Amino acid sequence: MRFKVTIAVVKPNITDKIVEAAKKAGATGATIIPGRGTGMHEAKSFFGLSIEDQTDVILFLVEEHVVENLLDVIQTAGNFSEPGTGIAFVLPVEHVAGLESQMKKFKEQARDQYF
Repeated sequence: MRFKVTIAVVKPNITDKIVEAAKKAGATGATIIPGRGTGMHEAKSFFGLSIEDQTDVILFLVEEHVVENLLDVIQTAGNFSEPGTGIAFVLPVEHVAGLESQMKKFKEQARDQYF
């Protein structure tokens, strides 16, 4: 089995919406890491202190055949066509450990994909 990690960087108010949509698209779970960041526009300031936007980094480890649909679902759920709503991208995964409990689900997804 080949795996990829899909990473979505979004505003915290849409994290749950994206995770729910991703699960319906085949993701078996997600890891959410809170963060902060800046985009193309300068950060706002308050009394000379820079205020950076809060953001969530959502990681989805999925089988390769799920990725294309998952990325489309994340983009739609996050309304990424609007500026400043979020981004998502996919990275290859070389090795995986600790997925033994989910292997049955992955095999079912792969079987459903091809039959």
